[in-house]
Amino acid sequence: MTEDPLLARLAALKTAPIPDLKVLWRDLFEAEAPPYNRTFLESRLAYRLQELAYGGLAVTTVARLENMAEDFDTTKGRRKKELDRPIAGTRLVREWKGVEHCVTVREDGFEYQGRPYQSLSAVARAITGTRWNGLAFFGLKNWRKGA
Repeated sequence: MTEDPLLARLAALKTAPIPDLKVLWRDLFEAEAPPYNRTFLESRLAYRLQELAYGGLAVTTVARLENMAEDFDTTKGRRKKELDRPIAGTRLVREWKGVEHCVTVREDGFEYQGRPYQSLSAVARAITGTRWNGLAFFGLKNWRKGA
């Protein structure tokens, strides 16, 4: 049984000195290696070696990723504001002090008790009498991720 040369190259990355990894980086990327740690260099080099041997992402996958990237505000690292809104027609239900409150998402805002509102925060204020982040009040904001 012959050994796969790609597997041998991948295994060699673990024991190669950093200067050798940087030379390989220059060969594979035609640019200077970034000043990151060894783990980063090894993983990125391993990916590139496999990409060259087996091919990269499909054209359709690249296009889909590019479309998804357009939905993010790269300056803040989060989704664009319009994506924070549920789609029109969605009904949001929240119980507050023993009373169930229903809000309908509309194209131009929200509807609560037959009245239009511009934001979920305004609806939450109408329900509670105090200022709330509407996304948080209706359970649409993931606090652990800071969204």
